[in-house]
Amino acid sequence: MIARIKPIAPSQSKSPASVPRLAEMSGSILLYMIGLLVDLALNPNLAAGWYASGRIRGYLGEPDLAIEHLERATRLSPLDMQTARLQSATAFAHFLAGRYDDASSWAQRALQVRPSYPSAIRLAAASSALAGRPEEARQAVERLRQVDPALRVSNLKNRLPLRRPDDLTRYQEGLRMAGLPEQ
Repeated sequence: MIARIKPIAPSQSKSPASVPRLAEMSGSILLYMIGLLVDLALNPNLAAGWYASGRIRGYLGEPDLAIEHLERATRLSPLDMQTARLQSATAFAHFLAGRYDDASSWAQRALQVRPSYPSAIRLAAASSALAGRPEEARQAVERLRQVDPALRVSNLKNRLPLRRPDDLTRYQEGLRMAGLPEQ
């Protein structure tokens, strides 16, 4: 199977944003992860690869490994222009691990860098709600509805290819508690 996968050459791996998006669109995260592991074996200093691996490990329900990979990406590229994405992905991994205070803190860091980043705002809303801070959660949902007016609790599943059903359920519940409309 690996022989049929064409690894991404380091010179082609320029946009960490496209890596998880590609995995989402391909519908085969596990297959993509195999190719990514080959890439990282060929170039263990590929920050974009570690970022992508961190995101995908989160989707696969491995939040602690996701955090390790995201930390490595940050060490390899500490001044990366995609800092908000790394911080938001770290927030996401903490959220998946049930560490809502940490998730909220990382989401706030991402929002300091990129105030209108929908992923970070979603995480700030859901994690604040589940951490017992309803006013913070409500304010985040107000902001979220300005930057992503089409988002509803019911269509969140179309944006996140989460492998563990409980992860989606908790995310939806957090956003519901924060005040995001169901439909």
